[in-house]
Amino acid sequence: MQVIGNLRMLRRAAPAALAVGLIAGMGLSACAPITTYSGFQAIDANPKDVQVGTDTKSTVRAKLGSPSATSTFDPNVWFYVNQVKQRVAFRKPQVTARNVTAIVFDKESEAVAEVNNYTLKDGKVVAFNGRETPTRGREMTILEQLLGSVGRAGMLPNDDEGVPGSRPGDRR
Repeated sequence: MQVIGNLRMLRRAAPAALAVGLIAGMGLSACAPITTYSGFQAIDANPKDVQVGTDTKSTVRAKLGSPSATSTFDPNVWFYVNQVKQRVAFRKPQVTARNVTAIVFDKESEAVAEVNNYTLKDGKVVAFNGRETPTRGREMTILEQLLGSVGRAGMLPNDDEGVPGSRPGDRR
């Protein structure tokens, strides 16, 4: 008789235990980081494999594809950039890895002169200035915005709407 009572109790407790297990599983999976890869993805060749003196612009483009960016002041410097971000639940994403490969070409021969690799440790924090540069003009107040169209003919129906040769919104 006691065995039957234990079986009934297990049948009643099984859905509750299943629900607790599902909630715990969802809670643990919500804490797993979501990883995002962006930028240059090395598939067939790595930018670090570029050889100084032997590779040229055309061979680098054939191996790696177009660069992520070129230097603003010198078109003979190409950058291949990639980074990895991780985000946990609803928190702000954190950059966990960043790789920048700068390939410098010789101006005359277009051969690779230098290959420089930079990581997240080589980066520097730049202070952001949140101030805005004032622009010319006048800003409208809320009241001017709300009442700005009062007195204009834009709210009234136009009698010339159906006349051939007239365009919608055409004012004469």
